[in-house]
Amino acid sequence: MRNVFIDKKLEKEFQENGFVRVPFLNKEKVDYLKNTFFELVKESGGINVPGEVLGDANYEVTYDFTFIDKNIDYKKKTFRKINEVFDPIYNDILDNYKPIIGNFIRKKKDAGEVPLHQNWAFADEEKCSTVSIWVPLVDSNVDNGTLQVVPKSHKRFGKTRGPIVPWELEEIKGNIIENHLVPLETKAGDAVILDDSIVHYSAINKTEGLRLTIQLILIPNEFPSIHYHMNPSISNEKIEVLEVDHEFYMNFNPWKLPEGEKRIKEVGFNEKPISEKDFIKRIKGPRFDKYHKPILKRAFEKFGFS
Repeated sequence: MRNVFIDKKLEKEFQENGFVRVPFLNKEKVDYLKNTFFELVKESGGINVPGEVLGDANYEVTYDFTFIDKNIDYKKKTFRKINEVFDPIYNDILDNYKPIIGNFIRKKKDAGEVPLHQNWAFADEEKCSTVSIWVPLVDSNVDNGTLQVVPKSHKRFGKTRGPIVPWELEEIKGNIIENHLVPLETKAGDAVILDDSIVHYSAINKTEGLRLTIQLILIPNEFPSIHYHMNPSISNEKIEVLEVDHEFYMNFNPWKLPEGEKRIKEVGFNEKPISEKDFIKRIKGPRFDKYHKPILKRAFEKFGFS
């Protein structure tokens, strides 16, 4: 398992809790990116919504999220502008990572709940960790819908996560929101760097003010990006593993089936909904990657003896 951070203390904290908090942007860069958002958002084509593809009129998206915008040029410009500012900073923090997706996320008053979820798996998480750098451009707190996480929940659920793949925590989302989340109130410009597999959520913005944040998703330089795709019309017990690139994410509509991507392999899928009791037990149990195998077991696997 490769390192995520250059700094050993940050690495230890990240592997233990699934996230770290670090200073990131100064006021000048925060102001620049806020202005950039308001300039670029004029080019928005509106968001892709699942009802247009899936016929689900009850599924409502109430936050502005660049990744699901219909205007591909707007998505590309947003990614480029964010990365221009973030690149020299994360290169001093992360151990050789490359960005694949950049988002502005805006919540309007009395709206903007982001449901409990894990981010998709963007690389082979048995061998590495992918991360999201989450940076609010205004002070983020409980009232305006700050990020909330379940500490230590990374690498324990949903190993093959994708937009159409059933989620084993679906039936207990309410219980998790009620009993297990920790709000991460964060000053403008500071960053939360989280493992994409951590369970997280954010509530509606109850304030009159703007709630604007940035998310940049990164994977290790040497790893290809992958996409887990299930086609329920064919089978709900098999998942295709597709190798994708940055352009895939720029052009991708999460509510549509991907076409023309390189198929690496097919894996079985047998995850079932779990109870809150099992959820708690799994958080305290082993991860699905190789990072926390006992030292003697790792030595045996590597050298044939311990």
